[in-house]
Amino acid sequence: MDMFLYVDNNSGLHRLDPRTKLIIMLMSFTVAVMFMNIIILALLMLLVIIYGGIGRVLGNLKRIRMVLIMITLFSLAIWTIARDSSDKVFIFSLEGLFYGIMIALKTNTMIIAGMVFLSSTKIEEISEGLVKFKIPYRGAFAFATAIRLVPMIVATSYTIIQAQKSRGLDLDSGNLLQKIKKYLPLMIPTIISVIRSTNIFSMALESKGFGYSSKRTNYLFLILKWKDYFMLGFGILLLTAAILLKTNTEVFGDFVSQFPWSDFSGKLQWSL
Repeated sequence: MDMFLYVDNNSGLHRLDPRTKLIIMLMSFTVAVMFMNIIILALLMLLVIIYGGIGRVLGNLKRIRMVLIMITLFSLAIWTIARDSSDKVFIFSLEGLFYGIMIALKTNTMIIAGMVFLSSTKIEEISEGLVKFKIPYRGAFAFATAIRLVPMIVATSYTIIQAQKSRGLDLDSGNLLQKIKKYLPLMIPTIISVIRSTNIFSMALESKGFGYSSKRTNYLFLILKWKDYFMLGFGILLLTAAILLKTNTEVFGDFVSQFPWSDFSGKLQWSL
């Protein structure tokens, strides 16, 4: 069972500098946070999916499909009921439904962008890229190690669960509350195993002289190429267009009015 997210492909996305991919991811986060509009958020999600398709890493989305579905359903259910509206039907509102769609698009876009970044960038590249951004090596190493340890913790818990099942522990029967009660005792050996692994990891770092000198040499050498400059330029262009669109609401209002649903613009709050 492969717990790591990185997909080893020789694609154009994989060959980009990790700094480029990190900046593009942060740009997508910025645009997603800036807007509360279905059209823009849907286009942004489409661009992120195309971006991930270039690197052939969208297969990793199957691993988080339930998370994306649950976020969407939860957002629709909560905001359809909680959003104030003057034309509610019982406890449901059309305005809340569209607001929930916008929240789901915003959240899922950022999750997919992060998944594309982790699926196309090695842990060592992330660490070295952060160092190139003048982040102290210890901080960059700690961040990269945290990303590396998450799948290891999941793999440890999976191994413990399978071991207990082989000894006759029934974890599949009963309702949701009963299943939770059965899984809770398994957290203890998982935590103990993680602490033991962390202790061994710290001793390994000390034995190799981690932090002995502030001057370090790196096997990985990063350099920005023309593809990186092209992608950064394209990203900056889109971000600039988004900022201009954000500051010129009348232009966007005229654009929306051309569509059949323009009569609902007041109710759905097509605000920027």
